[in-house]
Amino acid sequence: MPTRTKPHPHDDAPDTADAFRRLAALPPGTGRDALKDEIVQAWLPMADRLAGRFRSRGEAFEDLRQVAALGLVKAVDRYDPELGNAFESYAVPTITGEIKRHFRDHMWTLHVPRRVQELRNKVRIAAQDLSNTTSGRRPTVAEIAERADLSEEEVRNGQEALESFSALSLDAELPGSDDGYSLSDALGAPDPALDTVVDREAVKDRIAALPERERAILYMRFFGDMTQSSIAQELGISQMHVSRLISRSCGRVRNEVLGDA
Repeated sequence: MPTRTKPHPHDDAPDTADAFRRLAALPPGTGRDALKDEIVQAWLPMADRLAGRFRSRGEAFEDLRQVAALGLVKAVDRYDPELGNAFESYAVPTITGEIKRHFRDHMWTLHVPRRVQELRNKVRIAAQDLSNTTSGRRPTVAEIAERADLSEEEVRNGQEALESFSALSLDAELPGSDDGYSLSDALGAPDPALDTVVDREAVKDRIAALPERERAILYMRFFGDMTQSSIAQELGISQMHVSRLISRSCGRVRNEVLGDA
């Protein structure tokens, strides 16, 4: 005697118990595929209703319907009528899970860990519930934490994740801006002086190790902006000698720094 399935909780649920039993007995082939399509078509209205629960989350309803239909197909493929459970009790969580996975994997502009996504959902639901009782103001972090059974720090993380679901273009004008000032205008640029700082720190110890006269010549040439001839007059040596000392000192420092690198 065949196992009786539990009654469906919805009045409009199609009666496909016999179809599932026949499907389980059929070998792979055209006949089995046709029967599976028939079952899927019978349950599509339920999949559409489940997709409708997620209308207000920023995704096109037609896309949600397709994701729900995919979840339905997976449920039909994996359902085992011999377990004695109504198909709907297996299909609903399967379809809902497929929709939630779609949001998690495809709808977040910024990558957010799953735990933070779950915090976001708890915070969003708690805030919506509290908005009905805190008319005229937004619920506080403490109120949301109490309603969602979270710590205040977790609520703040969830609130930050609310802003990570979608991104704003860098070309978007800032709120209250009348002159077209955009986010990109507020971005900084690389400071060319940073390279100078790195180079200066790299050669500082090497220059300090040079003989005193060579250090003095480099200081007068590169920090005092003196010409080679004026340095030569200052030290009482020839300009050619100054040129050779500068070249030798710079080459020594360069080789030592590159050797360290």
